[in-house]
Amino acid sequence: MMLTTFRTRTRLLAPLLYPHLLTYRSYATRERTSDRIPTNDPSPPEPVQNVSDSNAVPISPQGMRDSDRPLQEMPGDSERQRVMQAPNRKEPWSRSQQPRERAMSGPRFEQTIMEYQPQPEAAISLIHQQPVRWTKTRTVSCDGGGGPLGHPRIFINVDKPQICWCTYCGIPFAHEHHRKLLQSLPSTNYPLEPLGHPAEVPESQRVSDEPFGQR
Repeated sequence: MMLTTFRTRTRLLAPLLYPHLLTYRSYATRERTSDRIPTNDPSPPEPVQNVSDSNAVPISPQGMRDSDRPLQEMPGDSERQRVMQAPNRKEPWSRSQQPRERAMSGPRFEQTIMEYQPQPEAAISLIHQQPVRWTKTRTVSCDGGGGPLGHPRIFINVDKPQICWCTYCGIPFAHEHHRKLLQSLPSTNYPLEPLGHPAEVPESQRVSDEPFGQR
């Protein structure tokens, strides 16, 4: 009996409530795919030149040590530096990383001389300058040097004829038994011997034997 009464009331009130529901729907809902970019866009947006020509106008650097050198940068040189992900790497190294030509856009980065901006090198390329740590045991442990600059200690199996790196810091290890085999390869991801690169970290990374000794 109650269900029949409810259905009857709903049928009578529907014509009165329907216009209000349509109005609420137009303001409360939105198309989910309205802000998505199609996979194959027939007319992709034109890349916007981010570097302003005003960088080419010399400006007096008041308060700087090289005050006799005006602040000036050609737009072409600045554009090349803006697109580079890092001084030692051009392409992005992560799936979630935005390319610099897309991230450094808008008025926030206008009239900015790129030569004076911080340009840290990419660690993903610096770690591949570290020489292989040779060992005579089947397993090695790595804690990144210990202390607050280190990482949790993990154990790495190096019995296979290949270079095995730490999944935290990327330091490479290999077994001494496979040295000749690795040296016979045309190329390796890590140098097998120290090459004197400025980015090389010595094998003895601890400053002291204290529990929280830094690298």
